[in-house]
Amino acid sequence: MTDTGFDVHAERHRLKQLTDDGDMKLFENRDGVECPACGRGFDRLFSTSRESVSFPENDGSRFCLLRTSEAVYLFRH
Repeated sequence: MTDTGFDVHAERHRLKQLTDDGDMKLFENRDGVECPACGRGFDRLFSTSRESVSFPENDGSRFCLLRTSEAVYLFRH
């Protein structure tokens, strides 16, 4: 995996932290920070140090993320 150059700490002044439960954080993009994957602005940023996490159905589909040493997997249900 290559380094994206994205550093949440460097962008922290442009993001509003909405939640923090220790190993999961949610931020709102208040200043047009661009997504390091596609270059477009984003609304929210979710950060976790957990190996896996599930998101409840919010906009029609539930999804789960799993990080391994080789990849990050996104499962839509």
